[in-house]
Amino acid sequence: MEPPPSGQDNHHAPPPGQHHKNVPCDSDIIVQDRRWHAAVPRLEMQVRRAITLSAWMTHRPYHPTVLLTNDRAVKTLNALYRGRNKPTNVLTFEASGPFGDGDIALAFETIRREASSSDKSFTAHMLHLLVHGILHLAGHDHLYAGEARRMEQAEARILARLGVANPWRVSERGWR
Repeated sequence: MEPPPSGQDNHHAPPPGQHHKNVPCDSDIIVQDRRWHAAVPRLEMQVRRAITLSAWMTHRPYHPTVLLTNDRAVKTLNALYRGRNKPTNVLTFEASGPFGDGDIALAFETIRREASSSDKSFTAHMLHLLVHGILHLAGHDHLYAGEARRMEQAEARILARLGVANPWRVSERGWR
């Protein structure tokens, strides 16, 4: 199955767990903190699946390097590249040369804390933030209401294909 031409809605994405033959995931996944393996079953497979599906559904073959690290490392990167001396859940860096498709860094403790406080599974929240980072690399942003809504809708569509509930939908218990 070929992806639809750019600009068309994609209702025929490959089933979860299957990859499009023309969109292999050749991303580097660097697990710098061993807690990631304990927290996320089949970690590398889930990360590669999210990258592949995101690339296919956005019609952009981005295969970023993904760094799964901790708050301390992300705080250092955030201070060095963003001038903010604090950890954050995800940092996305666009490619700066002819090689590579950008980098995404995820902070274990911040993601764990956010998932717990919002009653989400760690895996679901990590996948949401990974997709969020990939969408930034694909040109999405959330500075203004309209573009934020479009980005949220794209996240929800991709996450649905990954079997993750819409993080923007309100439930009886609050935000999902």
